[in-house]
Amino acid sequence: MNSILLNKMKALIIAAGRGKRLKELTKDKPKALINLLGLSLIERIILAAKKAGINEFFIVVGYLGEKIKAKLGNGEKYAVRIEYIENDEWTKGNGVSVLKAKEFLKENFILLMSDHIFEAEILKKLKEVKLEDYGCVLCVDRNPKSYIDLEDATKVKVEKDKIIAIGKDLKDYNAIDCGIFLCSPLIFEALEESIKAGDESLSGGVRILAKREKALAFDIGDSFWIDLDTKESCRKAEELLIKKLIKPTDGPVARLINRPISTRLSKLLVNINVKPNFITLISFFLAVFSAFLFSLGNYLSTALGGILAQIASIIDGCDGEIARLKFQESSYGAWLDSCLDRYADALIIFGMSYGYWLLNADVIVWFLCFAAMIGSFMNSYTADKYDTIFKTVKPKKWLRLGRDVRMFLIMLGSILNQILLTLFVLGVITNLESIRRLIVLRKKIS
Repeated sequence: MNSILLNKMKALIIAAGRGKRLKELTKDKPKALINLLGLSLIERIILAAKKAGINEFFIVVGYLGEKIKAKLGNGEKYAVRIEYIENDEWTKGNGVSVLKAKEFLKENFILLMSDHIFEAEILKKLKEVKLEDYGCVLCVDRNPKSYIDLEDATKVKVEKDKIIAIGKDLKDYNAIDCGIFLCSPLIFEALEESIKAGDESLSGGVRILAKREKALAFDIGDSFWIDLDTKESCRKAEELLIKKLIKPTDGPVARLINRPISTRLSKLLVNINVKPNFITLISFFLAVFSAFLFSLGNYLSTALGGILAQIASIIDGCDGEIARLKFQESSYGAWLDSCLDRYADALIIFGMSYGYWLLNADVIVWFLCFAAMIGSFMNSYTADKYDTIFKTVKPKKWLRLGRDVRMFLIMLGSILNQILLTLFVLGVITNLESIRRLIVLRKKIS
C-alpha cells in the first residue's frame, strides 16, 4: 500500500447499542460506559485515538445516549471536540448506526467501535494509509492471541491486502476483524445498498465493497486489541492492560517484587481521582522520612528506614502505571519523577552515612558515601541513554542494575545492620555498571 500522512482526521465512534451480553456490568448504563481500570470503555477509545493524533469525534448514540453525553460532554475535559449523532433505530444492526453519520462526514474518516480497545500505535499506522478510490481499510489480526473469542469474532478472508469475504460464520478465513476502519464516503453508499437488501450489519457494507474490490485489509501485526463482549473478556482486558505495565527495562527486583505489588496498588488507585504526580510526591516524601530514620543511627530506626526506602521504591512505580492506564503520561511528569528520584537517592545515602558516623565516628563512611552517591547518579544517568539505544537492539543478557536493585540492597543492608558494607557494595557495583555501559555504548554510537 502507498502511504501518505492524513492530517486533521476525524473519527466516528458507534456507541448506540445496549450490550445485552454484558447486562451484569451495564445495569442502568450503556455498554460504552462500563468501567475498565478507572476509565469507561468509550473514554479509552477516545484517549487512544487522541494519542494517535485524532482530536475530532462524532459519536453515534442510542440506548441511554443521554448518559454518554453527560459523561463526555463536548470533549473539552479531554482536550478534544465531540459531536453527537442520534440513532433512534439503535435496536437494528451496527451498519444503521454508521449510516446515520452520512450527512456529517464528507471526507475520509476513522471508524471505531465503542467496545473494542486497542493501542494507539494501530491508528498511527492506519492514518498513513492512502485510501485512493477504495471504500475502506479494515484492520485485521492474522495471528489472533488466545484471548480473542474466535467463535464470536468476525472472520475475514484476505488475498494480497484485499478483502475477499467477511462474516461471523465464515469457514475459510485467514484474519480476524479488529473493528478499526479507515473509511471513505463510499462506505455509506455500500451500507445503503446492503441495508436495502436486508443486511443491516457493518460487515454487509464491507461485503458490498469487497465484491467491487474496494475493501482493503491492514494487518496490525503484534499490536494489542480486544473486543469486550462478555464479563470474561472485560476481566481478561484488565489482566492484559496490567501485564503491559511491565517494562522491558525492569530490573530483577522490579519484576519479581515491586511490580506484582505496585500493579495491585495501581489497580485500586485508578478508580479514585489521584494524579500520577501526587503519587510521585508521596514516594519522594516516604524516601525523605526514610533518610531521617537512617540519620538517627540506632538499629531499629535504621531497619525501619531501609524498609521504608523499599516501600518508596515500590510506590514509585505506581505513578507511571497510573499515568499509562489513564492516558495521563506527560514529559513533565516523567522529568519530575526522575528529578525527585535523584534527590531521594542522595538523601537516603546521606542519611545512612550520617547515622553510621554519628555512632561510630569513622571517617571512611564519607568516602563510601561519595562513591555510592556518585555511582547511583551515574547509574541512573547512563541508564537513560542505554535503554534508548537498546529499545531496538536487544543487548546480551545481563543482570540489570537499576534503582530497584539499589533500594533492595539498602533495605537488606539495613535489616542486617551492615550500613558500611552496603555503602561499599553500592559504590562498587553502580560505578562498575556505569563503566560497563560506557564501554558497550561506545561500540553502538561511535
